[in-house]
Amino acid sequence: MSNSTYHIPALLNETINGLNIKPDGIYVDATFGGGGHAREILSRLSDKGKLIAFDQDDDAQKNIFNDDRFIFVRSNFRFLKNFLRYYDIYKIDGILADLGVSSHHFDEAERGFSFRFDGILDMRMNKQSPLTAAVILNNYAEEQLADIFYLYGELHQARQIAKTIVKARDRQTFERIFPFIDVLKPFFGREKEKKDMARVFQALRIEVNKEMDVLKSFLNQSIELLEPEGRLVVLTYHSLEDRLVKNFFRSGNFEGKIEKDFFGNVLSPLRAVNTKVIIPTNEEIERNPRSRSAKLRIAELKI
Repeated sequence: MSNSTYHIPALLNETINGLNIKPDGIYVDATFGGGGHAREILSRLSDKGKLIAFDQDDDAQKNIFNDDRFIFVRSNFRFLKNFLRYYDIYKIDGILADLGVSSHHFDEAERGFSFRFDGILDMRMNKQSPLTAAVILNNYAEEQLADIFYLYGELHQARQIAKTIVKARDRQTFERIFPFIDVLKPFFGREKEKKDMARVFQALRIEVNKEMDVLKSFLNQSIELLEPEGRLVVLTYHSLEDRLVKNFFRSGNFEGKIEKDFFGNVLSPLRAVNTKVIIPTNEEIERNPRSRSAKLRIAELKI
């Protein structure tokens, strides 16, 4: 598998520059994927520098480098702190997380991430996990399904969609994508069908991979691991994760609740490096259409 076809990183230069790399520093790529970011980080490290890359997907392992400065951890980045301890690393100079799903995943029918193909209803980043989209659709209670579609898909028809799914599964077991789409088609007008279907699939994917819980755990651990003035660089692709990151960078909590000390200083462990979110240029979107919704936020740990 060619790295270039696996995934073209969005905002590559802006992301790497945001890490403010010290040649002898220790860095983490929390979402290794095709290795595009990792390769660029290594190119800026000296022989004394180190990069630890995380990815829970078997396919990512095919892209790892043979480099003494590089450690690959086949695990979800929610276990960041534990694995760094295992390698006797307690403080790091920068962390990068690209939260986008690789184009490789969308293009592989049997992974079930895309409604363009009639693959199985899978959507697992970690193929060892027992929870798939099919398990959710066939077993979750109507109320649970409604919550998922409303909270993670921001779908106003979440209750009706959940009710229809529960009714339909009395007659059929959900296993493949196209029969599932047929059940939902009456809810979506032709002009918004793709957009709404994408929200349905986003909601299921987030639940399958527990993405919001993982992101919260990752951000909290990052604060503990960063050196003073160490950088935290996060690329988001939808409003739910971007809101979490934005709130956390501003306030140190996920609700965005600002607390101040006696002198009026904001009590947040982080300081935003880019006060305005960085988005792709039209030229980049033309080169890499999947970067269209990317938002880059950069923060550093206060001294």
